[in-house]
Amino acid sequence: MSDPDSSETGAESPPAAGRLFSTFETVLSVRPDDIDMNQHVHNSKYFDYVLTARYDQMERCYGMSMDAFLERGFSWVVKEAHIEHKRPIRMGETVTVRTRVTDIHTRGVTVGFEILKNVDGRLSARGWLDYVMVHASTGRPAIIPEDILEKYSV
Repeated sequence: MSDPDSSETGAESPPAAGRLFSTFETVLSVRPDDIDMNQHVHNSKYFDYVLTARYDQMERCYGMSMDAFLERGFSWVVKEAHIEHKRPIRMGETVTVRTRVTDIHTRGVTVGFEILKNVDGRLSARGWLDYVMVHASTGRPAIIPEDILEKYSV
């Protein structure tokens, strides 16, 4: 299992040196179809919440929407993911998904996340996703262009 805090990322290292990364938040509402037979959000929905937040944050916070990535011929794929569930989220609740880039490699980024229950501010889940930038037309890994690195260094 990979540790996003370790220096061993499996990719060439570069660009993160000397860069600072901000934390961004997106508020989401629990939908009825997120609920499982145990009357709380199904575990598969947590990554959906993070993905929804990242789409929002790419455009709103980084100034580069997923559509802009696709227009440039790039996309992101998940290489590895980890989540630790702490407490359940229930129907009718809202959550804040807090994300931040924790590392940038030549061909990818690691994004850490926390999902907080807005009713009491307590942590529901935390984890990380290791993304690889790919050429949208081939699915092959791409080197992250400098201007995209700059957008992520906010």
